[in-house]
Amino acid sequence: MSKVLRTLLLVFAMAPALPALAFADDNICSRPGVGEVVKTPPDLYSSNGVLAVSLNYFTSLDKLNRTRFCFVTPDGKESPTLHVLPGDTIQIALTNMVSQQAEGGSYDSEVVSNDRTRCGAKNMTLSSVNIHFHGTNTSPKCHSDDVIHTLVNSGETFTYNVKIPTDEPPGLYWYHPHVHGISAAAVNGGASGAIIVEGIAKFQPAVKGLPQRLLIIRDESLAHPPKLNKGAPNAPFWDISLNYVPIAYPRYIPSIIKMHAGAQEFWRVVNASADSITDVQLQYDGVAQPLQIVGFDGVPTGSQDGKHKGSIITQTDILIPPAGRAEFIVTGPTSTVTNATLYTLGIASGPAGDSLPKRPLAKIETTTDPHWLPAVVERTSPYNGDRFANLADAKVTAHRTLYFSEVQIRAHYPPGGHDAKLKRVPGGGGVEFFITVDGQQPTLYNVQNPPAIVTHKGAVEDWTIQNRSPEHHEFHMHQIHYLLMAINGVPVPKDQQQFYDTYQVPYWTGTGPYPSITVRMDFRGAVVGEFVYHCHILDHEDGGMMANIRVLPKGPPPTGPN
Repeated sequence: MSKVLRTLLLVFAMAPALPALAFADDNICSRPGVGEVVKTPPDLYSSNGVLAVSLNYFTSLDKLNRTRFCFVTPDGKESPTLHVLPGDTIQIALTNMVSQQAEGGSYDSEVVSNDRTRCGAKNMTLSSVNIHFHGTNTSPKCHSDDVIHTLVNSGETFTYNVKIPTDEPPGLYWYHPHVHGISAAAVNGGASGAIIVEGIAKFQPAVKGLPQRLLIIRDESLAHPPKLNKGAPNAPFWDISLNYVPIAYPRYIPSIIKMHAGAQEFWRVVNASADSITDVQLQYDGVAQPLQIVGFDGVPTGSQDGKHKGSIITQTDILIPPAGRAEFIVTGPTSTVTNATLYTLGIASGPAGDSLPKRPLAKIETTTDPHWLPAVVERTSPYNGDRFANLADAKVTAHRTLYFSEVQIRAHYPPGGHDAKLKRVPGGGGVEFFITVDGQQPTLYNVQNPPAIVTHKGAVEDWTIQNRSPEHHEFHMHQIHYLLMAINGVPVPKDQQQFYDTYQVPYWTGTGPYPSITVRMDFRGAVVGEFVYHCHILDHEDGGMMANIRVLPKGPPPTGPN
């Protein structure tokens, strides 16, 4: 990591609200109030194989002096949901409307590309932006889903042409900024939206005709942070919101979801938080309700066997890490239920992890009003095979071990309680974060680093991801999904294996074996080029916990250690 980037991160650390970057205008990046009814984001649909949209990137300050970021269409639609079919192209004209003068002060910029690798601007500044099409199995090339070199600076317009594969699994994806060093601030500020690849009813017929409800969980800086040295150990590190309705510490006034009594709905949930792990549970009068899961991370559960048929998994809670998605069927409360609440349960994220107490997300209120939610229909085109079919039985061409680790770089921390938050400011603060291939030297991410892993198209690899640190980390892979094969060395039964693009690796207690997951990487698809993998707690990613992988065109395996 360069001195320039360290300086940029220090700016974020000293002023997490970034007031110099924003404008006090509630009409830009507007947000609903506490306790409001959850509204569905605006929907945009592809037509004739193309979804063309212009998005302007704005920033502003709210009334509490917190910095907001947002993507808005020219006609005022904030964070629209992008609906596409397999084989469609997403065309986005992205214009950065954040004033360069708003950066406040004269900071050198960070060079992230040269004439050969340039994709947009060469130099990163505090106002830079790009878009990651999270979970999509799309090309990492310039003007597609490249986050390494793509930069759109103040006043510039950049055009994306993202081709969705014809065999893209139908389900829930999302988009968000991914400029290394400032991604956490942008996502924490609310710049994110959903992508839905249509056709899930073909794989999961149980959802056909159900009203579908999109719920996006985000986190943000605390509206009412506890005073230092006042002993508030249960205070969260971040507030959370549901479709931008804030659920703020310490009162935790939930949002409102209105449902027909006893009716089934199809819920599509994105954890679009920068840093907050969630564990969602629906309780009726204190009793956890069954959640019938039909998809994780955009892939219908049990669907990748070549039969185009999924299976339903029933749980009473669903752990959704930052960037994770879960799609499931719920049944509304009957008229006799007096307290129906959607929660995120408390999570012990480790001695160095964020405080994540149990909090309500929404109160469920029954209504007899006509349904305004759109029904799931089979809006689909011919589906060209299964993207990851038969991966569990494929020949493995390489085995690798990677590990998460972190190093404290500040000699003294304030006393305990909520004061410990001071060591975990955006960009990592007093901690350096690493993801390392076993046998290599731990290295903070730098765009100039050579790829830590080189493989080739057609490869199938088993990676064991260890956590050697005292807090949870969330392993995210760009461009492809992976099959979860084992947890802590214990194989996952074949009929329970699922595909993910983000999965949690729990913290290490300091003794005994390192917690780990083993995942099967599928490079048999069309993706060729260089992209990244990282922890999707974005403060950790910004703090260095990311590396590049290069996939070469199909040929003999590259030489070197596996």
